[in-house]
Amino acid sequence: MKRQIIKTSDGSTTIHLPDWDESYHSKHGAIQEAIHVFIKNGLSLFDAKPISILEIGFGTGLNAFITFLEARKNQQSVNYVGVEAYPVAADEVLQMNYVGELNAANETTVFEQMHQSEWEKPVALSEDFTLTKRQQFFHEIEDQQTFDLIYFDAFGFRVQPELWSLDIFQKMYNALKPGGILVTYAARGIIKRNMMEAGFAVEKLAGPPGKREMFRATKHQG
Repeated sequence: MKRQIIKTSDGSTTIHLPDWDESYHSKHGAIQEAIHVFIKNGLSLFDAKPISILEIGFGTGLNAFITFLEARKNQQSVNYVGVEAYPVAADEVLQMNYVGELNAANETTVFEQMHQSEWEKPVALSEDFTLTKRQQFFHEIEDQQTFDLIYFDAFGFRVQPELWSLDIFQKMYNALKPGGILVTYAARGIIKRNMMEAGFAVEKLAGPPGKREMFRATKHQG
């Protein structure tokens, strides 16, 4: 499938798939979207406590890198697991301008290490941040009560509805600890119904720039 590197409205880059008219991040701003959806409405709720995060769609590593920067700033301990069925090629990753756009030149080697490190093995990117990349399909996830927070960043329902099914959200529910949270940029009615049927309590929140709404789903405490 054809792939293009494009610049989004906030100046940060993403990968665009013209055959699907789908991008890895919002065309309205890749970095803005990541910070709004996953940091402001996800990570920030944990008040710098030690946290285990599962990312559905590791992709370009943007969400992982921003989480690393936030965790370092807040001296937060993070165990980060990124799941990706089709890893992004190294030459594409090198074209991403996230380090510059995030004013994170001092952490250039960390961003590179995120992509150069082996799959299926935990890698300590700092004393407080461990990354494990898993190459697997989302329907193969079998974790049980392992994570505090899930970044659900799969391709959109329009192009891959099977990634937003009841079966997938049941796996997400099972993977979370009691009281755990899932955040996603999506806000379709059918997605909310599938989340609720899996057991989640679902909130509709204001979306990132260019998108009216997003969902945050919480697993019951016990």
